[in-house]
Amino acid sequence: MEKKRKKALVKGNEAVAMGAIEAGCRFYFGYPITPQNEIPEYMSAHLPEVGGTFIQAESEIASINMLLGACSTGARAMTSSSSPGISLKQEGLSYMAGSEIPGVVVNMSRSGPGLGGISPSQGDYFQATRGGGHGDYRVLVLAPDSVQECYDLTMLAFDMSDKYTNPVLVLGDAMLGQMKEPLEFKKYQPKKFEKKWALTGAKGRKAQFLKSLYLDDGELTVHNWNLFAKYKRMKEDIRYEALFLDEARLVVVAFGSMARVLKSSVKMAQDEGLKVGLIRPITLFPYPAEFIRETSLQVKNFLAMELNTGQMVEDVRLSVEPGTQVDFFGLPPGSLPAPDVFLKEIKKVYPE
Repeated sequence: MEKKRKKALVKGNEAVAMGAIEAGCRFYFGYPITPQNEIPEYMSAHLPEVGGTFIQAESEIASINMLLGACSTGARAMTSSSSPGISLKQEGLSYMAGSEIPGVVVNMSRSGPGLGGISPSQGDYFQATRGGGHGDYRVLVLAPDSVQECYDLTMLAFDMSDKYTNPVLVLGDAMLGQMKEPLEFKKYQPKKFEKKWALTGAKGRKAQFLKSLYLDDGELTVHNWNLFAKYKRMKEDIRYEALFLDEARLVVVAFGSMARVLKSSVKMAQDEGLKVGLIRPITLFPYPAEFIRETSLQVKNFLAMELNTGQMVEDVRLSVEPGTQVDFFGLPPGSLPAPDVFLKEIKKVYPE
């Protein structure tokens, strides 16, 4: 397998699969959809080499329920899809969160709504960060911006999922999944978590079960507040990247592939003498709201930039201090322009 080498030129989708196997994933359930098909392709070829099981399910709905079943035994397992396929998995995600069952889901998002197209898009931000399915629940969301992070954050997703006994979503997009970059393989030791909740058979111990159905008076209220407390604890694992904030007069906020391109745009602005900083949320839930709030005590102009018509910008506006100007520039899906296009937009809102 490629990980025996120190480096290799691989696609983002392949990096996700490699990271999953390295993290101890031994079960994969999926269904083909562009632009994430290299993930099941890689898993079908290499998962059996480590004693794992690959199953192409009959549908996205079947695959998420297979994930629920495998993860309920304490095994590390994963599914992946792209936007409309993730929509079909939402009911299963709600059941997993409600039953407090871990599991990793990867979304290499494509354009929408509806069937849309296969170009990069960040139109799934609301779906990812607001639960997406029915009920009062959340999933932890990690957003890579490179092939290397597709690998690293997938491994992290398995640890975070076990830590919080909650589904974790890795949110990429068509560009990240299909682009090739050098990947540095890392020696990874999966964290060990005690899984007394796992269904491994009741021989020699008292029977137990996992459920999301609570019918006794007040029982579901208690359960939901317990879940809410867990989601608050997830703030211990907030991650973000910050560039050029020390003297910034304008801060650009972006995630994923958009942030990747904007790093070049911000450096171009710096070269022209403009004091522009960048904040890239890596955890989209929980969101780095407190760091953005602290930054807004010093900088009163923000610009949220996304490959959609405006979704994450709502979280930026909720995070900043009152009196902070938050502008937005969005591109509905179809293409990801060169850095100079975004530089022009930065200049339009740069404070005089």
